[in-house]
Amino acid sequence: MTAGMVIIGAGECGARAAFALREAGYDGKVTLVGAETHLPYERPPLSKEAMTSEQAPAIKAIADAARLAEHRIDLLGSTSATSIDRANRSVRLANSTDIAYDKLLIATGSVPRKLPMPGPGARCVYLRTFDDALAIRAHLREGSRIAIVGGGFIGLELAASARKLGASVTVLEAQPRILMRGVPAEIAEVVHATHRNQGVDIICNDGIAAIEDSGTNVRIALTSGKQVAADLVIIGIGAVPVTGLAENAGLALDNGIAVDAQLRTSDPHIFAAGDCCSFPLAIYDGRRVRLEAWRSAQEHGALAARNMLGAEEAHASVPWFWSDQYGLTLQIAGLPDEGETTVCRDVADDAFILFHLKGDGRLIAASGIGPDNAVARDIRLAEMLIAKSARPDPQALASASIKLKSLLAI
Repeated sequence: MTAGMVIIGAGECGARAAFALREAGYDGKVTLVGAETHLPYERPPLSKEAMTSEQAPAIKAIADAARLAEHRIDLLGSTSATSIDRANRSVRLANSTDIAYDKLLIATGSVPRKLPMPGPGARCVYLRTFDDALAIRAHLREGSRIAIVGGGFIGLELAASARKLGASVTVLEAQPRILMRGVPAEIAEVVHATHRNQGVDIICNDGIAAIEDSGTNVRIALTSGKQVAADLVIIGIGAVPVTGLAENAGLALDNGIAVDAQLRTSDPHIFAAGDCCSFPLAIYDGRRVRLEAWRSAQEHGALAARNMLGAEEAHASVPWFWSDQYGLTLQIAGLPDEGETTVCRDVADDAFILFHLKGDGRLIAASGIGPDNAVARDIRLAEMLIAKSARPDPQALASASIKLKSLLAI
């Protein structure tokens, strides 16, 4: 009898991998190890619906206990893996139990990057889990003062949620503008203006000199000399891949757990997927990336499962990101920083898409913003053009009268 498949990490990626093993016909034992008490759940709602829903928030479960049982997935919750014995192919859990594996998937995700300075106390918090979301939500009300350190997706989504609930909000960003990583300046300007119109005070290009948490409020001193007072400080300055298990087991690391195009680590019996790993992207000439995105976690889970069963299938998906704020939807397909020239298409009066092209004419990324789903269809079509390494006519990309679908046939 075989040992079975073991998955460390019961988030989006790990849970998707467990079900994908069954969908691919695997009939052996599947064990899913998760540190949280909750069933596997979706994380994107934590900065949005979990904050603003009129009803008491509930986890958006990926699968309930009945579905897990139906697919014979053994979920070991409220525990964590402490070590990997590669020689004997087993995982040691915190309760000193050993689990043998034929193939192992590490899907440990990432954790919030800590603010590297003394001072943050109980009123300086991070968002990663559902329990974190509940604790933050308790402070979001009319009259409360919220400071958010970091002008990335999570920070800005939380700013929008806090304003919806009547809190005053200040966003502190040390970089020259918000959304510096992966979002073109033209789109960041739209997001910035929208937050400003909603009453959010955004301070950019100013670092934090000191934080004093008195237990009843927090005072932040900025390098410019400005002072910001808050009842709660939410820190969102990026995420760090959880690689301790892999490092202690001697697996190769490179901005996360280093895997090949099949998501295989330096040990052929161990795979890694999701936020915790970096991998080469063929459509970007083998550039190694680490993606922190919901859809990427889903795709990685399914791909890792197939390759654990011997598919030898290379990663071929185009990265895709999205964020919803105040009824605006931002969507990005591909990696905009790979582009050398940019072409703009006006989709509507208040919606546009930027197409990012390589010097050889290849469409390499597309970034769009507009109300609701105004840019969704064209971003999806752009994603398909990127996947086929298309070299569309820039004038055709810029013209709203020429349907992007027609360019796929060229």
